[in-house]
Amino acid sequence: MRLWRLAWTYLWSQPLTAALNLLLLSLGLGAITFVMLVSEQIEAGAKRDLQGIDLVVGAKGSPMQILLSGVFHLDVPTGNIPLAALESLRAHPLVARAVPLSLGDSLRGYRLVGTTPQYLDLSGASLAQGRLWEAPMQAVLGAEVARELGLRLGDHFASSHGLGGQGDAHAGQPYTVVGILQAGGGVLDRLVLTDLRSVWAAHESHHPAGAEDPHDEHEDHGEHGDPAAEPAREITLLLLSYRSPLAAISLPRWVNAQPGLQASAPALETARLLRMVGVGEEVLRGFAALMLLSAALSVFVTLLHALRARQGDLAMLRMLGAPPWRVAALLSLEAISLAGLAAALGLALGHGLAAALGQLLAAQQSLPVSGLWWADGEWLLLPLALGLALLAAAWPAWRAYRLDVTELLQAPR
Repeated sequence: MRLWRLAWTYLWSQPLTAALNLLLLSLGLGAITFVMLVSEQIEAGAKRDLQGIDLVVGAKGSPMQILLSGVFHLDVPTGNIPLAALESLRAHPLVARAVPLSLGDSLRGYRLVGTTPQYLDLSGASLAQGRLWEAPMQAVLGAEVARELGLRLGDHFASSHGLGGQGDAHAGQPYTVVGILQAGGGVLDRLVLTDLRSVWAAHESHHPAGAEDPHDEHEDHGEHGDPAAEPAREITLLLLSYRSPLAAISLPRWVNAQPGLQASAPALETARLLRMVGVGEEVLRGFAALMLLSAALSVFVTLLHALRARQGDLAMLRMLGAPPWRVAALLSLEAISLAGLAAALGLALGHGLAAALGQLLAAQQSLPVSGLWWADGEWLLLPLALGLALLAAAWPAWRAYRLDVTELLQAPR
């Protein structure tokens, strides 16, 4: 214990140098922690939101844009597709499930999605309160929407035209909150879900000639009606589940061959997206590695200078009976103390930055990132810091071990 205390005292005998070394080590470890936290959460979130979705079908355009708008709800859709495409794909022998999505409105920045109850089955979502919609103009809120907007069962709200929440409000067609979803950490937490007919009714209010009674209790045409009888009916996207692995080869080509339809394979597009994100990750990792190497070099130089400055003290310790290994351990413990403190500060910095990013993304209704997440590889940071510190202290400690007390005492002062 006395050796630790002496090492700690020696470490902070030059506070500016110790603080600089601590800062470099903490920044490097913090950057590594931040990258690990964010990358793991993005990958986990993508895997969770893609559960049960094998193909996304939208209007002709960018497959990446279709994926981002239809699965993650981070982009605007490429357009609308005819309702007849829903029945066509439901009847396809390679399609096990087709879930329609109709976008276009929002509630204070949170997207309103017209769909069917099958959308909840994709991710296994469950209700925390209330029930699912049973008629148009009834809505089920995601957990984050209900929490941030303070809405409860039975409350009424009016949606706004457009996905940014800045459009004209549909004040004459209020929604009633009938259910609130259990928090799942996925995209459903940030959505307002309703019946397809609710979205049609809200938009047809601007075109009275094609409008229908929003409180019509009949099932939507995508399930029991004739799509051809309502040529104006449109949806935005379709989420498909394959019936067999063969569909992954042939179904996207079949969809792309249809007029106005574009297929987006989530597995392929997500891999491309993560590769693009990975470029930024590699840059941050490189920056962190550079910071750690600089810190290790700085610790090495500091300990080497400290060895020269403390030769008299070390000689005195030897004369008082301290063996050579204790003198060498003194320098090593300085580096270990610095590394342990830097590891704690680096972890705190990384989690703090992740929490700050999570707050920023939450304000934009974007991807969920939490500072409370614990990455799989975080336990390696302490051994990494200790290893770098011991590596930097190896040569100074060896020099201290080899000190000749007789020469030191005979040296002129």
